[in-house]
Amino acid sequence: MRGLALRGGCVIDRCDSCGHLVRDLARCPAGHRDLAYGGEPTLDRVRLDLTHRELRRTGSPRRVFEVGYGDGALLRRFLEDGAQVAGVDPDQLGVGVDEVVRARGDLRVGGIEDASDLPGQQDLVYGIHVLEHVRDFAATLRTSWELLAPGGSVSFFTPAGDSSSVERYGAAWWMLEDPTHIRFFTADSLERAARDAGFVDVQVRRLLLDSLSVDAASLARALSPAPRPGGVLGSRAVLGAALASTPFVIGARLLAPRIRPTLQLLARRP
Repeated sequence: MRGLALRGGCVIDRCDSCGHLVRDLARCPAGHRDLAYGGEPTLDRVRLDLTHRELRRTGSPRRVFEVGYGDGALLRRFLEDGAQVAGVDPDQLGVGVDEVVRARGDLRVGGIEDASDLPGQQDLVYGIHVLEHVRDFAATLRTSWELLAPGGSVSFFTPAGDSSSVERYGAAWWMLEDPTHIRFFTADSLERAARDAGFVDVQVRRLLLDSLSVDAASLARALSPAPRPGGVLGSRAVLGAALASTPFVIGARLLAPRIRPTLQLLARRP
């Protein structure tokens, strides 16, 4: 690991061989957000629908396990599909869980690295923007492997540490606004981690439609680095800019996939 100086005075450690980024808040502070979550309800509903569709792209799993289920909204989608649902969450966001999911799902509180006696034989284990938070990602991936039935699949979404946006926006990159984002995978480091955990048929994709507000939010942080305890997307002006710029963002991502800010890990237990 060696220090990488980003525009704006932020220094982050980068692995020489795989590009994996590890963040120390003392050298790369979040700066503007007090909360771990900086989303916005309107954008989240759209994102939830797109994520559910993406996770079902290869079929309809019968048993589903979510790492970091939050309020259970995505598990509710799978429950309505007819799946049995389960999950683990450290309750980092402190939000109420969907009552139907709470009543019918097998939900545990805690980190997946520390949890025990979790329900196995899952067809799908997934986590949406989880790996960048965990301190022991190897244990997280290995436990996910153990939860799967033979032939079961895993899918994790995580910010792309090798996105060209990191260099473009530097310390203003929106993914750095969350103080609990302590690491950022590259396509290389994510593939290596999955193979080390025992997965096969490993693919790492750059998602076109995830985190569509990143550019507008990052630009707003760069142009106006004022304290924002609730997050930059709490501003109606920034939110409006994010919505208005969506067609242009999608077009740019089609032309230059490297600017896409999210990686998706797809892999299978043999």
